Amino acid sequence: MLELREASLAILASTDAQTKVSQLLKLFTEYQEQRVTLDVSRKLESQTLILPGRPVKPELVLPKLVPKRRMDTLEGRAGLLHSLAHIEFNAMNLALDAIWRFPNMPKEYYEDWLKVAKEEAYHFSLVNEHLHSLGFSYGDFPAHNSLWEMVERTTDSVIARMALVPRTMEARGLDAVPSIRDRFKQIKEARAVEILEIILNDEIGHVLIGNRWFNFLCTKDNLSPISAYRELAAQYLAPVLKGPFNMEARKLAGFSTEELDLLGA
Repeated sequence: MLELREASLAILASTDAQTKVSQLLKLFTEYQEQRVTLDVSRKLESQTLILPGRPVKPELVLPKLVPKRRMDTLEGRAGLLHSLAHIEFNAMNLALDAIWRFPNMPKEYYEDWLKVAKEEAYHFSLVNEHLHSLGFSYGDFPAHNSLWEMVERTTDSVIARMALVPRTMEARGLDAVPSIRDRFKQIKEARAVEILEIILNDEIGHVLIGNRWFNFLCTKDNLSPISAYRELAAQYLAPVLKGPFNMEARKLAGFSTEELDLLGA
């Protein structure tokens, strides 16, 4: 019988995007049907694997080398959608990584991140299918790797991972997606707007999961969430948070009033 964390590691190592998506959706279904076990205590090893598994393309470049995405050309709009597909691909990988890498968390932690992984796979498929309708596909444009770089920095600490990936890197999406959605609204590209609404709604839940487990770990270790976050951000070189912030979405995603007040200061 499959074991959830071991299977998540194997899927993470898969190099084909569509295979990764289909394997992940199958794992989610089989777990829901109680055909997959969960061993929270086992320490898994990945030395023989290249993580994350990714296709040869897109070419990964520095953020400043990713071309500007103009809305007045088909290629520019496709480039913007491609950047979203790449974010969702990496988000799927980071959820899988959160499952296999960190032992001895409550059962609900692994179930939460399996749900996130499944939804990120769905988002990737939605964006990639829309790219196909425009004559493009994932891999056609260069992309940067900032999100995964923070995943790699936090491999040694589950509290750092929860603080700095969902609550920092992914939460930036809560701020950015509405403006991207509105750009597509202006040019009346209804399908892109619909996809971005789905992504924004689900990402609120994903950041909420990050907040839930960060606060769980802070409570467990008798830490102040505000102080712990500040120290972890400095230790792991997290990017400085810059507005404008989507305060409504961040509140729904579980950020405390004190945290939101600090953002607005």
